[in-house]
Amino acid sequence: MTSHVKHRREKTGTVDYDVQIKEVRCQLIDQLKVLDLQLELKTQQLQDLTDYLRRRGEIENEYARSLEKLAERFSSKTKKKEPTTKTVSQMWGALLTHTRQESREHGELGESCINVLTQPLTHCLEYTQRFAKKSKDICTQLQDGLLKVTTELQTAWRTYHQYYSDYVCAEGKLREAEKQEEKQKQSASKKLERLIEKRQIKVQEIHLKCSKARNDYLLNMAAANSSVMKYFLKDISFLIDCADVGYHPSLGRVVQAYLSKGKNTHQELRSSLLQLQEIVSNLDQSRDKDILLQDHYNAFSMPARFTYQPQEGDQVSEISVEHEMRCELETRFKQIQTRLKAVTEETDEVKFIKQSAHVTLVGGISDDDLDQAEKSQEDNTENLTAKTSTAKRRANLQEIENLYFTKVKDYLVGSLLICKLQAKHDLLKMAVEKAIRRIFCRMAGQTIRIRKTLSSPNVMPNYKPFSSDMLSFIKAKTKSFYAYFAYFKVITELLVLIINVLSSGLHHEGIFRVPGSQMEVNNLKEAFERGEDPLAERRYNMDTVAGVLKLYFRGMKNPLFPTDTTYQLLELAQIQNDAERAAQFKMVISSYPEPIIIVMRYLFAFLHHVSQYSDENMMQPYNLAVCFGPNLVRGPHEDDFVTLQPQINFLVKNLIIQQESIFPSQSEVPGPMYEKCMTLDQDDWYSRCFFAPDLETGSCSDNSTGMFLSPGNPKGRPRTNSSGSTDGSRTAGGGSSLAGKLTLQIPAAPQYKPRRAQSPTIRKE
Repeated sequence: MTSHVKHRREKTGTVDYDVQIKEVRCQLIDQLKVLDLQLELKTQQLQDLTDYLRRRGEIENEYARSLEKLAERFSSKTKKKEPTTKTVSQMWGALLTHTRQESREHGELGESCINVLTQPLTHCLEYTQRFAKKSKDICTQLQDGLLKVTTELQTAWRTYHQYYSDYVCAEGKLREAEKQEEKQKQSASKKLERLIEKRQIKVQEIHLKCSKARNDYLLNMAAANSSVMKYFLKDISFLIDCADVGYHPSLGRVVQAYLSKGKNTHQELRSSLLQLQEIVSNLDQSRDKDILLQDHYNAFSMPARFTYQPQEGDQVSEISVEHEMRCELETRFKQIQTRLKAVTEETDEVKFIKQSAHVTLVGGISDDDLDQAEKSQEDNTENLTAKTSTAKRRANLQEIENLYFTKVKDYLVGSLLICKLQAKHDLLKMAVEKAIRRIFCRMAGQTIRIRKTLSSPNVMPNYKPFSSDMLSFIKAKTKSFYAYFAYFKVITELLVLIINVLSSGLHHEGIFRVPGSQMEVNNLKEAFERGEDPLAERRYNMDTVAGVLKLYFRGMKNPLFPTDTTYQLLELAQIQNDAERAAQFKMVISSYPEPIIIVMRYLFAFLHHVSQYSDENMMQPYNLAVCFGPNLVRGPHEDDFVTLQPQINFLVKNLIIQQESIFPSQSEVPGPMYEKCMTLDQDDWYSRCFFAPDLETGSCSDNSTGMFLSPGNPKGRPRTNSSGSTDGSRTAGGGSSLAGKLTLQIPAAPQYKPRRAQSPTIRKE
């Protein structure tokens, strides 16, 4: 049986991987050949251009000497004759003077072509060959690393198939022993029982080894695919850029200098020179690189991805997180995460040094100043000084060149390591999170009740919602799933409490524009920061409650919209097409952390609802933008406030008008949603928002250890009338969406029972 499995393994997967890796190896060899061919082409181009300039200089000098002889010949004839004031004679003298001037200009052009313009080309040829050699060496190292990854993939694949074959064999022996046991039940042979027990233990051990081997195989496959993708999409392109550093600028500068000389000498050839200048101005390193890659598509195209090839009969195609391996995988995940962070920081530092060295290197290569070289020829005293400074500059340039290519190699090696670690990190993260979700659903059942008051001071002792950085505080404090729920709950619940009251005053004229009582605003702020719900105890003026909401966003240490995206959002706001503008806004906002997106989505849905009653409350979208713009969006610098304020108001106005198209839906970012309907009691609101999937069935998918949730009875919050005070007899006009199905689920520990006590904590029964 074992030999049959091995035969099947060799027949199915090995050939595929060998052929695929052989094709990749051929591609890598072709790439090196193309790089060598490209170096030969650039070398030939530089040599041809140098020969052309030298020969052109000789022709110009010969032409200048001929013009000088021509002018001297007719000048000598003119000197023999008596001078005359006739206009024809004056014209003739001017013509001879012009001929001498033209001779001098052609002579200068010839000397420039021979002595000045050819020197930068010689230097360019030298460093182009050095750059190409160093780039090829780095490319060879990267290819070796890539082939090493594919070799590791093959090794992991063979190990996995070997263990799986052993597992199938051991399982067959176990079944055979079980059949013998059934035949010999009456004899009750203890020897047979020991044999079965021994084979069961062996099957379990081999199964564990097989699972570990499969995990290594999957991880190596992910790393190999990620490495190949990065090499073909980024690294090879980057190395071609490195090999071409300074090549295009040097050629451009030489030809540009030639054009400048030619313009002064040949005005009659202006149209041709302009055409040549246009060609020079269109020198584009990126375009040449794209053409090179397109011309050699087979060598540089992305190879096919490595696909998972399981042994016949194995249905598992993902990372296994079983009881025996869960701790090991979690430890491995943390180690990869730590290593990934360290390597990323190191690579970022190397990248910064590389970019600085690149700028310095290009600047040094471009310092072959043709004008200074021309002046040094005229002044012999300054010529020695210029040669000394040039030699020193070249020595410094050599050091920068070595530093640059060292950092290029370090950056590419580091980024490749990041790519492999990130692939393993993402795969392990998905497996661990999936296992954690299964564990949450299997834990003991409990009924959860969230109180009407805000989170307990014992849970959130240092959080001041009106003066803290919401996102930084959540990241710093959420060390467990329970903590995340508690901290996120207090932020969203505070907003819901305030907005639920304000949503019942949509008809109130001047809402958010008319300031409320500053004393009452401060009292409400202090009550909220103590963890209380002051809006449930007494009635407040609508303008006062609106002032609390504005104060909440104004007091944030960092604005709701990150300052590093402010200029990007302001630029996108200038797009004329509404659909395109909304799509661009959504792309930027979707990159924000989910807690920020949820708060934005809830707030702007409410503001849009307010603007729909503008005929009564006089608050059009622009008026609301004027009230909320300075509180939500700020520039990177404080001095930008006055200059950016009109643009910020225009931005917030567009966000309010197009909020449905801009902010991600609940299916994209699960969380509370503002809807134009009666609101729920806060207990029921959180139960429905965070446990909606279980409310439909009454428990988790695991019936034996399911978590039962009590939805509670909905109860409307008080609503204010148009005069600005609350009235408990009227229902609210806005609320939270019940359709939200977040993946957040609180795992149960001991058994809890719901109670209507006024304590802000969850009490144990």
